Amino acid sequence: MVTVFNLCKLLIQRGKTAGLQGKMDVYFAADRLSAEDYQTLTGLLNQ
Repeated sequence: MVTVFNLCKLLIQRGKTAGLQGKMDVYFAADRLSAEDYQTLTGLLNQ
């Protein structure tokens, strides 16, 4: 099963990051990402 976290992480690893921060914000606001997952993905995105 692919989770939103795993999908976002895969996109970051593949360099497909255009507009991803905005999408992660929406997922977080809709409780599709936990605060911990959101912080982890944001950290990966900003590296």
